[in-house]
Amino acid sequence: MDERAALETSAVRTIETRDQARALLPDDDRAWASRAAAEVVGEAAAPEAFIARRAALSLERLATRHPALPRAVRALRWRRWVGTLTVATAFVAGVAVDRVGGNGRIDLLAPPVFGLLLWNLAVYAMLVAGFVVRYGEPARIGPLRRAVIRVAGHVQRQFADLGSPRRADADGVAGAVAAVTLGWGQAAAPLYAARAAAILHAAAATLTLGVVAGLYLRGLAFEYRATWESTFLGADTVRTLLASALAPGARLTGLAVPDATQLAVIRAPGSENAANWLHLIAATLAAVVVAPRLLLAAATGLVARHRAAHLPLALADPYYQRLLRGFRGGPARVRVLPHSYTLAPPAIAGLEALVARTFGGSAALTIEAPVAYGDEDGHAARDDAGGDAAVLVVFNLAATPERDVQGRFVEALAARQAPAGAPQVVVDTSVLRARWPDDPARFAARRAAWDAALPAAAGAPLYVDLAAPDVAAFEQAFDAAVEARDAAAAARADGR
Repeated sequence: MDERAALETSAVRTIETRDQARALLPDDDRAWASRAAAEVVGEAAAPEAFIARRAALSLERLATRHPALPRAVRALRWRRWVGTLTVATAFVAGVAVDRVGGNGRIDLLAPPVFGLLLWNLAVYAMLVAGFVVRYGEPARIGPLRRAVIRVAGHVQRQFADLGSPRRADADGVAGAVAAVTLGWGQAAAPLYAARAAAILHAAAATLTLGVVAGLYLRGLAFEYRATWESTFLGADTVRTLLASALAPGARLTGLAVPDATQLAVIRAPGSENAANWLHLIAATLAAVVVAPRLLLAAATGLVARHRAAHLPLALADPYYQRLLRGFRGGPARVRVLPHSYTLAPPAIAGLEALVARTFGGSAALTIEAPVAYGDEDGHAARDDAGGDAAVLVVFNLAATPERDVQGRFVEALAARQAPAGAPQVVVDTSVLRARWPDDPARFAARRAAWDAALPAAAGAPLYVDLAAPDVAAFEQAFDAAVEARDAAAAARADGR
């Protein structure tokens, strides 16, 4: 998934999972976005294409209700001009260095030229050391990269006051903006780190090119004189230092560093025309700074381009799986198998609300005849597994659980169901709550008995008052149960 689609998808996922009350994006808008996206991309499209298109349509619908949210998402897009401006500013800063020494004199032992060399060599050493120390682990983002990322990829100041009490509204727009920003920052951190690194490497190269260009430009109108002075160093030591520091330039230009006798002659207050020294300095900077930095900028730029075009999408996430169920096979089908229990009308209404929230408003719900006590094996043998329908097995918390009855029934169903329709156990607490509304000890004892009676392989049962369900809590619990069951199945498969 490319960067723009990933940003919109991440934003919509954060908004929808956070908006439990459906105040920002109602169920009708969510269902419309799914239907419209499926029609636009076609049934043969890849899942990523459907999810990306649905996210774009959801943001369009959000713009009519809460325009601050789509604006915040647009503000999170990477700004390419930041890189161009940073690199151009570095070049101008290099050119603007007025002189290497005072009064047109180049002090061969003074910065900034050799300061540039030392700084870049230190950077290379830190890059190598960091690669060795953090091999196989993500690198930490340094302060310079964080500064570039903050300018180029974060919400603009115009959205900063959304988090204040004055601007926060009842629909939670401020909190949604903050959550979207945080979520995208975490998802795009590797991409932004590579981009910032490419920009900083290029800026270091252009800064050095600016210094060299400034020296040559001013050298056309003014004469630079080369000299040196030191309290502690003699000509022999200075010659050794300069020969080592300027060795790359000497190899490239063929110019030799003068011997100690010649250096002694130009010791302050003596001097000589600095043309050859400028050539040596420029060639050294090109070899040690410009070329490596440009190579690093190109390499990290390619990494950033690849990451921008291939941002991962966790399709196994329950949120995406719920969206894809309707896209792949039309409206989700849900079978309800009550065990020795006839659902009352309030419980049926509660189930309908739970299924609409968890599986989508267009889900097809089928409540089958209750499975008679003692007929568990016969029913499991007759069950046709319902194709790809999801299965909810509903028990009554007020009933007495038995490992050889309810437990065996769930195990038999799980053995016959396809992975997509693995049964989810739902234990209705409404009957027991109506009988003993203020008896938490009885509830705890019953739950413990049901937990012990049901097989662990079936996953954790979901306890819910079907007569008055908390649909948001059920949705979260259902997603967590599916995720845990899938993880356990994957672990068993790896064990084999």
